Amino acid sequence: MAIHKIDAKTLQNWLDKDQVVLIDVREEAEHRNQKINGAKLIPLGKISKKDLPELKNKKLVIHCQAGRRSQSACEKLLQEDSNLEIYNLEGGINSWCGSGCNVIKSKNFFLALDRQVQLTIGSFVFFGSLLTYFIDLKFVFIPAFFGAGLIFAGLSGLCLLANLIAKMPWNK
Repeated sequence: MAIHKIDAKTLQNWLDKDQVVLIDVREEAEHRNQKINGAKLIPLGKISKKDLPELKNKKLVIHCQAGRRSQSACEKLLQEDSNLEIYNLEGGINSWCGSGCNVIKSKNFFLALDRQVQLTIGSFVFFGSLLTYFIDLKFVFIPAFFGAGLIFAGLSGLCLLANLIAKMPWNK
């Protein structure tokens, strides 16, 4: 059928009336950190029609952090079943919070996977550069290695460091 945009206030109204199945396509750490009450987690990389709960005449709404991943999830689901009627929360959970709607927040702080990757790469490039400048030129291979990794990730769409960090115990 189609992908429709929905604003936070309309979604809140539908949730209050139990008219919606809400799917969060962010990563597990993001969902643990902050979530909309009633949202079921199915990360973007794992979403498929077979994993969706039964709709039982309810509307299907997909959300993420800012709306881009949920748009991708909607498109992926429509490719599997063109008869689906899907709603994408415009602006994601950011717009939900900006509209004054309530979220469930974790007492513990979790960094999103992409931020963990950025911190790791940034740290190795920064300290590798310092080591190269102050200690020995042979340390230039540290920032070069991570630069090559970024190029590979950009060309292939596969970030091996993100896959490794996702398997760390604090991300389980």
